[in-house]
Amino acid sequence: MNEPSFTRLFDLLDKYRPGGEFHQQQDVLSGKVKGDWIIYSGKDYVESADALSAIFLEMGIQKGDNIATILKNSPEFNFIDMALMQIGAVQVPIYPTISAENFKYIFLDAEVKYVFVSNKDIYQRVASVVADVPSVREVFSVDPIEGLKTVKELIGMGIRRPRPEEMKTISDKITEQDLATIIYTSGTTGNPKGVMITHRNFVFNVKGVSDILPKNLVTRAVSFLPLCHIYERMLNYMYQNLGISIYYSETESLAQNLKETQPEIFCAVPRVIEKFYDKIINKGRNLKYLQKQVFFWAVNLGYHYQLYGHNSFWFRIRHKIADILVFSKWREGLGGNIKIIVSGGATLQPRLAHVFWAAGIQMIEGYGLTETSPVIAVNTFVVEGARIGTVGPVMTGVEVKFADDGEILARGPGVMTGYFKQPETTREVIDPEGWFHTGDIGLLEDGIFLKITDRKKEIFKTSGGKFIAPQTLENKFKESPFIENVIIIGENQAFPSALIIPGFEHIRNWAKVKGISIHTNTEIASNPLVYKRIMQEINDINKTLDKTEQVKKVKILDHEWTVDSGDL
Repeated sequence: MNEPSFTRLFDLLDKYRPGGEFHQQQDVLSGKVKGDWIIYSGKDYVESADALSAIFLEMGIQKGDNIATILKNSPEFNFIDMALMQIGAVQVPIYPTISAENFKYIFLDAEVKYVFVSNKDIYQRVASVVADVPSVREVFSVDPIEGLKTVKELIGMGIRRPRPEEMKTISDKITEQDLATIIYTSGTTGNPKGVMITHRNFVFNVKGVSDILPKNLVTRAVSFLPLCHIYERMLNYMYQNLGISIYYSETESLAQNLKETQPEIFCAVPRVIEKFYDKIINKGRNLKYLQKQVFFWAVNLGYHYQLYGHNSFWFRIRHKIADILVFSKWREGLGGNIKIIVSGGATLQPRLAHVFWAAGIQMIEGYGLTETSPVIAVNTFVVEGARIGTVGPVMTGVEVKFADDGEILARGPGVMTGYFKQPETTREVIDPEGWFHTGDIGLLEDGIFLKITDRKKEIFKTSGGKFIAPQTLENKFKESPFIENVIIIGENQAFPSALIIPGFEHIRNWAKVKGISIHTNTEIASNPLVYKRIMQEINDINKTLDKTEQVKKVKILDHEWTVDSGDL
């Protein structure tokens, strides 16, 4: 499936060059501009990347130089990415909504030479910062911005002034051990840490996940999670390795884009999946009486769906009826062709996994960290290769063991080389034997399936000496549609308490049915009937918990936690 020559990420371009496996492909990368899909062929992709490499050399970019990108998902991300890597430069992708202080820290720490932004909004966030960073020579943009050269202009310049011999001389000397990217991850305290990822780190992961996906199962993908994060970026390379067409979408227009592009696969975090599910359920609540009864009968049946035919004969008959009447419409709502949703980044509620599998959509959950490039474990597509409630078998080539306290330790070709300019911090997480300490607590079910039970730093002890694993409790409470998000607290207290973000949209629909007049988030958070209903959910779950784990005090908040608000 994978050519032996694929040892560096930019080797993927060879698949789209003349004689390559996907040279004739007409829809390699696509992005939306002013409402229209702009589609790039394999020829376009290679030409754009090579042209940028040429002009980057003319600009004085050398091997080892760090170039910052603050980009929305788009074909241009790939043009810049490949152009930098094949001349040995290093992309430093940055999330657009971080603080000015963090922008400045990263620019200075990485000694960034050039900055690429998507649009005017992003440029305005960094313009004043760039002025205080002496290493930055110039800023470029994807969208036209007065005073800035665009990526399109740079490509045109590179096409007119190619440097094929110089490029080949440089690229031939780049090895799999060379740095491909530095990804800055924000910790709970202190400055962001730059995770150094080599070509070998990334290629190991790309080949591993490519081998898991059955050949020709997927031809088209939608990408909307930020490419500056390693999760979506690695899968972006996997799509290219397999010749899967990629359509870049923004979250706010995802539903429409799914209908337009009809993908077989996309990747998401549990929060996005929960929002999809909530919208589906809310539509069900608005159906006429008989249709509503059928809808929720199907949903409740789906909660009990078991993988690989481990269902009774009578269940299978009912499931076929449910699929025709209800679940087929779920698939239509996701474009009509959806086969796979990959979930990562946090724990997925098992009931959602069950019901999506019941709807004919394989919910594949995996696990990893930026420092592991990222995959450590992932559920697979072979018979009995997936287990709901786990993140799947450890990926081939990765070793996993557990510390005495249950912390997951991982070792293998995907583990980063270290944190940029932070050797002491690196030694804190990678021991002398090469084991990376993940900070996650877990176990192996049946010696095969990795299950994440909590974050090591989040476990706390009550005043009674009882250790509480908050993530386990939080996942239970979030199964309620009345609870959007929750944090369990109680360090050195008599009992656990909960800060709760209510399911605002669900509660509005519930209130409408009940004839309760509430509209704003503040009204929802302060309404005694809402509090009583949420406490009913809390108390029902408390009955399934040990006495020392039961939540006794609740505070309902009137706003969601976001990065912009400073809560996350």
